[in-house]
Amino acid sequence: MEKLQAVMIAVGMIVLGASSVRADADPDKGKKVFARCSACHATTEQNKVGPGLLNVVGRPAGSIAGYNYSAALKGSGLTWDEPTLDAFLKAPAALVKGTRMSASIPQDQDRADVISYLKTLTAQ
Repeated sequence: MEKLQAVMIAVGMIVLGASSVRADADPDKGKKVFARCSACHATTEQNKVGPGLLNVVGRPAGSIAGYNYSAALKGSGLTWDEPTLDAFLKAPAALVKGTRMSASIPQDQDRADVISYLKTLTAQ
């Protein structure tokens, strides 16, 4: 029952988060906002305190080999699409109770810009 409740909360957060992903997102501004994230996350495959974020958009959560994810994130069943990233970056522990990610991006436009930037992080 508790797991069902957690899933329902996650679905609700994703649905609510979908409305805040903005069409006017700017990846250049997102790169600047992302500078705060770079202490823990690389824009490559390199794992730091957090996992590397190359090709993160579209990737299942908790799926990078060699990174020690929390059990909560590994078992979340999430895929990092725009609405899920938006909800997670807004309030990580609200979406995935037990995640080790504690930093958030409270401003809607900043999150949209960061997600737009993350979409550019693809292997060439």
